[in-house]
Amino acid sequence: MTDRLTPLLAERPWLLADGAMGSNLFERGLQSGDAPEFWNADHPDRVAQLQRAFVQAGADIILTNTFGGTRHRLKLHKAEQTVPWLNEKAARISRSEADAAGRIVLVAGSMGPTGEILEPLGPLSLDEARDAFAEQAAALARGGVDILWIETMSSVEETEAAVAGARATGLPIVATLSFDTNGRTMMGITPAELAGLHRKHDLAACGSNCGTGPSELVACIVNLATASAPGAVLVAKANCGIPQFIDGEIRFNGTPELMARYACLSVDAGARIIGGCCGTTPEHLRIMRQALESHVRGSKPDLASIEARLGAISTGATAQLRGDLSRQAGAAPGATGRRTSRRGARAEPT
Repeated sequence: MTDRLTPLLAERPWLLADGAMGSNLFERGLQSGDAPEFWNADHPDRVAQLQRAFVQAGADIILTNTFGGTRHRLKLHKAEQTVPWLNEKAARISRSEADAAGRIVLVAGSMGPTGEILEPLGPLSLDEARDAFAEQAAALARGGVDILWIETMSSVEETEAAVAGARATGLPIVATLSFDTNGRTMMGITPAELAGLHRKHDLAACGSNCGTGPSELVACIVNLATASAPGAVLVAKANCGIPQFIDGEIRFNGTPELMARYACLSVDAGARIIGGCCGTTPEHLRIMRQALESHVRGSKPDLASIEARLGAISTGATAQLRGDLSRQAGAAPGATGRRTSRRGARAEPT
């Protein structure tokens, strides 16, 4: 497989990834409890229209509609046998929109958590998880993706199983973890430990997506950049502000202007690939692109500058910025955090 990501990164100081899949499909009629992956077959025009809107807004990378595309997630809808078909179909939808852009747009095959509990606390073995990710990755590769994009992970074990499953395709692999208000994933993994995984598995890029809001994600990138090897490609894909429950629906309070500030601060923090996660619309992305094109990279942001421009950071993330970082960085080279996953099914990124 040809690596199209590395040459593009060599030409550009940053690349813009797309925004949210789930929340934008809800705006287009997806119902709660439905599998978004079914829309690749039932409403391919709506999936294509959303990705076209992201491309028109300036996205350099668009993710496939396959976050829950493993056999374990589709089993919840009695559709585990459709993994090869749905993933390949999703990749072809994205590939068509990328190829019609009139410029280089890369397609990233989205691979989210299985939603299963891994051994020894749960029934899913690492080999079974690896095989499930390999099945999904092979289908995405047949559909024409340029990158395999492992996202919203919480544990070392499942991340490594996903990387192992994706490796057989020969495609570049990106892995992003979701860090919470304590500056760690739900399974306790720190940005420094993610930097260790980056080195261990020679990932094309690593970073953070989803989590809480833009301020804490930028703080995570600061920590990750400090712990990473020089030249490591980092990814920032923050939620669009903070979710709020309004009139029976979840809404994110991030304005396009907030997301533009977040995008520029992410570059200053060390990110090379910047996008949006839950709640991020094509309009948010368009303003982010405009801001990045006129941005002159500044110094690495500190706690005061992040909070002044994006809002308050939680106690846990603040502690890392103020002092825990040096301790984490010192342990990073060999840190792979052999914590056992105790995670069950979690919500889709929206």
